[in-house]
Amino acid sequence: MFWLATFIFVATYALIVSEKVHKTKVALFGAALMLMTKVLLQEEAFNNLDLGVDWNVIFLLISMMVIINIMTKTGVFQYVAIKCAKIANGEPFRIMTLFAVITAVGSAFLDNVTTVLLLAPVTLMIAEQLEINPIPYLITEALASNIGGTATLIGDPPNIMIASKAGFNFIDFINHLTPAIIFIFLFWMLAWKIVFGQRLQVSEELKVRVKSLDEREQIKDLLLLKKSLVVLGFTILGFMLHGFFHYEPATVALMGATTLLFISGEEPQSILAEVEWPTIFFFIGLFIIIGGIVKVGLVEEMSRAMLGATHPQPDDMGLLSMVMLWFSAICSAVVDNIPFVATMNPLLIDMVHKVYHVEMGMATAQQIQHPAMLPVWWALALGACLGGNGSPIGASANVIVVGLSEKAGHKISFVQFLKYGVPVMVMTVLLSMAYLYLRYYYFKWY
Repeated sequence: MFWLATFIFVATYALIVSEKVHKTKVALFGAALMLMTKVLLQEEAFNNLDLGVDWNVIFLLISMMVIINIMTKTGVFQYVAIKCAKIANGEPFRIMTLFAVITAVGSAFLDNVTTVLLLAPVTLMIAEQLEINPIPYLITEALASNIGGTATLIGDPPNIMIASKAGFNFIDFINHLTPAIIFIFLFWMLAWKIVFGQRLQVSEELKVRVKSLDEREQIKDLLLLKKSLVVLGFTILGFMLHGFFHYEPATVALMGATTLLFISGEEPQSILAEVEWPTIFFFIGLFIIIGGIVKVGLVEEMSRAMLGATHPQPDDMGLLSMVMLWFSAICSAVVDNIPFVATMNPLLIDMVHKVYHVEMGMATAQQIQHPAMLPVWWALALGACLGGNGSPIGASANVIVVGLSEKAGHKISFVQFLKYGVPVMVMTVLLSMAYLYLRYYYFKWY
């Protein structure tokens, strides 16, 4: 089963990268093979929390797509697009920077999938008005969402999983990760200025045309807009407080979507028809394939080999933290970071028991959060979240952006995304490496 699952996994990803067959067809066929060969049983694929489809992600995506599809009919995205373009005086790179900042901040306090779902339609509107290619903007927003989402506990699912396993709270992430992300984001924007500053140019005529537009004329249904904004506001508030009330994000999003669908007066057929179903089923297929390789132990074997090679010591885990950073980044660029972190969490807890010589299940919060262990946990978070930028399938936000762009008639190829994502991933991980070394091993600021 081990080699069969490995073959299905490698073959599936090879076909996705080749782009000879649509990625949704490949993912669903690979998932079907996992089930038909009984590498993964149907019960495990659909009902197992560790191996199966993450229905929280699926219903979160569907629900937010419903909300966005209804809001699109109000004209609010066109309003925001024109307003942003006017604030930036029609300058293409200023618009890119503004949208990157909005995406990063939004992803830190909401979640990156919701943020890109909100901003992608705005971006397409901006590009249409300025007659420019929207692909660099859309990819930039995907990258910004993964960078910004790394900053807080609620910004990215891997952070939530790490916080739950290691006992970290919201302030811990603000203290240890937010400074790194602010530095990384500013450095990235500086690099982006060098790359795109002169390449993104439009005529003065187009700038004047955009600045002369009246954004208020874009609002088509004011009553529906008010309803949508109220529901969206409560949904966002629900995301921020979902842990306090013990609701999953998908429950909050589903309540928001169904409420807006109920009070909007829109026909469900038209709204549901506009959901990105190919993207949804791509996620479902991918979850099943990854569940198969997790079940047979492929990811665990790789992780154990890494831990065995680094020989962590009770007061010195410097080598482990650096290896963890790069290993997490590389794996998260290829494998979805959610099952990867789900595999690494128990392995790190197991390592705590072995390094600090305590009985299994008896590790205390002080041992799990030992000063020597802190850089390892933060390396896992940084690597898993930032590594998602390495490929179009490395993070949920990337898949959403690629799907929305293709629907709008602007296909983002696998290789095209790599040209943007891989350099950014390498740069941000190198900066993370410098941050971890300086803070925890040079200045010893825990």
